[in-house]
Amino acid sequence: MDAESILKGLNGDQRAAVLHDHEKDGALLILAGAGSGKTSVLTKRIQYRIMCGAEPESILALTFTAKAATEMRERVQKLFPNAGVRLCTFHSLALFMLRQKIGGSFAYERLGFNKIPVPRESNAREFLRELVRLKIPASRLDREELFAPDLPAALQKKLLPLQREIILSGNLVFEDLIYLAIRLLETDGGVREYFQNQWKEILVDEYQDINPSQYRLVKNLLGERRTLFVVGDDDQAIYGFRGADIGNIRRFREDFKDSTLIRLEWNYRSVPNILHLANDIFENKPIALRKVLRAGNPAGSRGNCIFKENRLPQVWISENPVEEVERITQAVKELRETYGLRWGDFAILVRYNRQREYFVEALREGELPVAGESVAGEEPIEDGVHIETVHASKGLQYAVVFYAGLAEGFTPGRCEGSRRERKMQLDEERRLYYVGVTRAEAFLVLLYCKQRYWKGKLLKLKPSRFLPPSQKKPGWNMPVMLFRIYVVVVVLAYMFIHILVLPFILLAYGKDFPQWLERKIQKFSRFCMKVLRIDLEIQDQAMLAQVDWNRPVFVMGNHNSYADIPVMFLTLERTVGFIAKQSLRYIPFLSFWMKKIGCVFINRKKGGGATLIRETMTKGSAPRLGLFPEGTRGKDDSLSPFKSGGFRLALESHAIVLPVVFHGTAEVWERRKDTGRCKVTARILEPVDAGEIFDRQGNQDPRKEIMPLIRSRMEAAL
Repeated sequence: MDAESILKGLNGDQRAAVLHDHEKDGALLILAGAGSGKTSVLTKRIQYRIMCGAEPESILALTFTAKAATEMRERVQKLFPNAGVRLCTFHSLALFMLRQKIGGSFAYERLGFNKIPVPRESNAREFLRELVRLKIPASRLDREELFAPDLPAALQKKLLPLQREIILSGNLVFEDLIYLAIRLLETDGGVREYFQNQWKEILVDEYQDINPSQYRLVKNLLGERRTLFVVGDDDQAIYGFRGADIGNIRRFREDFKDSTLIRLEWNYRSVPNILHLANDIFENKPIALRKVLRAGNPAGSRGNCIFKENRLPQVWISENPVEEVERITQAVKELRETYGLRWGDFAILVRYNRQREYFVEALREGELPVAGESVAGEEPIEDGVHIETVHASKGLQYAVVFYAGLAEGFTPGRCEGSRRERKMQLDEERRLYYVGVTRAEAFLVLLYCKQRYWKGKLLKLKPSRFLPPSQKKPGWNMPVMLFRIYVVVVVLAYMFIHILVLPFILLAYGKDFPQWLERKIQKFSRFCMKVLRIDLEIQDQAMLAQVDWNRPVFVMGNHNSYADIPVMFLTLERTVGFIAKQSLRYIPFLSFWMKKIGCVFINRKKGGGATLIRETMTKGSAPRLGLFPEGTRGKDDSLSPFKSGGFRLALESHAIVLPVVFHGTAEVWERRKDTGRCKVTARILEPVDAGEIFDRQGNQDPRKEIMPLIRSRMEAAL
């Protein structure tokens, strides 16, 4: 057993997470996008630590469901059978702690219990009656807070008889466990030292769902150590109504000053067009926590040809529920027959359970099998269309998803209370919408019905604010020369405006400025596509998942147009610097932004580009540079002779070389004939590890292997 066997199959970010060094880089927060393989990262992290010599019994991993804990335990034990890692839920951990014998007495005895506590499910009515008996308003206390240590003194005094009664009788409920464990840790130094010594490393799954008491428990167990490894997705925090505090993710870097943040953005579930819609949902999200989901599966890698099509999400508008259901039923039958899908590959997602009940009956009337439904005494149907609330669908995925109820009052649901409360509820509704969208693997349909009966009334419904905007009409026609002038003016104006606001941006974002710049470059590139009237198709984008972006990366592209640069940004969904002509540094606004993204300006006649690139590499780790090995823009679509300088530097840097081929960019600007829309294709080719070639060649001559290899691949793709 070695590290590589554990790390096999991980992308660069997953690998960095598994290899994280707490001693050097502090606590770790992993922001794991939907479908990004977070469970694999957690289990491989545990396996890796055991392989490195960590005692399995010193590792504590916490999650929210017994099912998730069991799944992780099974994965860990595939490599390390019977490893004594404690993988459990928060409540089972607290119960385990209460039952431990420490210094001659059981922990529960230190709290006043006379016998081993055996928790039961809580009864809301029973607890409400107790509050009435104690003359405490129901709004003052949740059941979980009964043993909370920081309650107001007056409330604590009233609760004391009930607390004593529960401790003496042992009739506690599951909600009591966590605060009782916290009481042990915070009031008994011997107990605190015992458990802090027992678990040296703590991992937490679904960190976005952690509530204040669970967070407090983790902090008490952690003490002053930095060995906290948490995985979460603030975009999927949908349990605020249960007390989950999304603020724990947002405050992580404040609570753990020397912590590290890693983003898992490669989605191995959905096709790119579904992910593009998902990314647009949080357009106004704070920069520090923003993620960009990218498709990690190559087209067609999952067999069924529906995945190869990369379908755009569709919006279906119906006049009434009958029309809506008929359309769904017909589509399910056609898609199933056309693509050979199973009934279980289809799902209808809804916001409320009442909606679910309606669709169950409607589909059964349409003679479609519904998963989980019993029919005339037969066993429940397993392979049927799934009809679920979005909350229930979290963690699941389906080839085809019909997302129903995209209307105000349904999705988003009705928000009530103060202005602040309404905003918080709307934010959670947006996250819930994101969860629904990211359940779809190959095809997503958003359903808006103009009217429907709801709770006995016929409602006329407005379209949901979450629905994507409809396609805008094409722009006006004009002479090509005037079009060029228009493009130059609006693009330079865009750049100039952002230069003016830059001092305020730097002040507002501080250390998050690079993240702001990354996002702004993507927005600028989309703006260029709109102004230049480009329809961009990106092929084989999943090849990017094979690139370890923590290493130096050199993107090699054929060069036909100035438009190649924004096209490259959008193709990579990342910002890269460029090797640029010295003359470009004298163009106002353009040179400013080129310097910001790390471009290197060279005099092509004098050379010296390699030296300048090395200098830029000394200023930061893992540089990303876009290179055009032809040197200048080609006069036609064939490749000009390559220059070897960039390839030589790639070998010296042990970089990843990523070839990209553009089609149609010259027609966008240099060879433009009219102002109609232009189709541009960008194809990403298989990356090449220059480090491996360097080790194999034993020298730094790029003309012997790497340059011919990259050229042959690019020529084949042209």
